Amino acid sequence: MEAAGTIRALSALAQEHRLAAFRLLVQAGPEGLAAGTLAEAVGAAPSAMSFHLAQLDHAGLVTQRREGRSIIYSANYPAMTGLLAYLTENCCAGDACGIDTPAACVSTEFA
Repeated sequence: MEAAGTIRALSALAQEHRLAAFRLLVQAGPEGLAAGTLAEAVGAAPSAMSFHLAQLDHAGLVTQRREGRSIIYSANYPAMTGLLAYLTENCCAGDACGIDTPAACVSTEFA
């Protein structure tokens, strides 16, 4: 993922309802969820949820498909993986991070 795509993705996720919806879509798996189900789950009006999903779609974080009269959204796992890879590309000075990683390298400040 390039810097511009990363900025678009992070900007899309930097809103409470969009972040919550994206997390629900990640949990739902490839089957995805209907827009109305997402709106209800995150406590957003359907029209607002449509706006939020459009922002996630524009950032490439979700895909959509029509099933009857419903639009089903799914997390775009390759885009999510690309975002995470970009953010962690030079983690721990290039050393493998994990359980044996020095405490100075793994911060829990933002956990």
